[in-house]
Amino acid sequence: MPDVLSSLSPQDALVAVMVAVSAADEDVPTSELVAIERIVNHMPIFAGYDFDRIARVSRSVFALFEEEDGLEALFGLIRDSLPERLFETAYALACDVAAADGTIRQTELRLLEEIRGELAIDRLHAVAIEWGAKVRHVTL
Repeated sequence: MPDVLSSLSPQDALVAVMVAVSAADEDVPTSELVAIERIVNHMPIFAGYDFDRIARVSRSVFALFEEEDGLEALFGLIRDSLPERLFETAYALACDVAAADGTIRQTELRLLEEIRGELAIDRLHAVAIEWGAKVRHVTL
């Protein structure tokens, strides 16, 4: 298992969720990278977070994606690292990253569905979170 992921902080886990959604279709658009950077720079939950960890967490997520059971391992680490009260936050950040480029691809939708299940996000809450991400990223 990649070194950084052996002990994730809650902030690392949130970054890992965002990176995983961005990398789900094996293409990481600049708009999604900018979204992750913006989120980390501006959300209170990331106050004091070492920005340099994003690259290390990202490399570890990519490495896990290449392992046979890497996604399951990633979900286990995320569940272990995040307090349950931040599960919906993780899902909201994942939705924001997926919507950042204006198109949510099938692979991203499937991963969002898996995240919902793994983090036991209530379906009604998920719909509200998804709608919020959609309206925040609409373009003219």
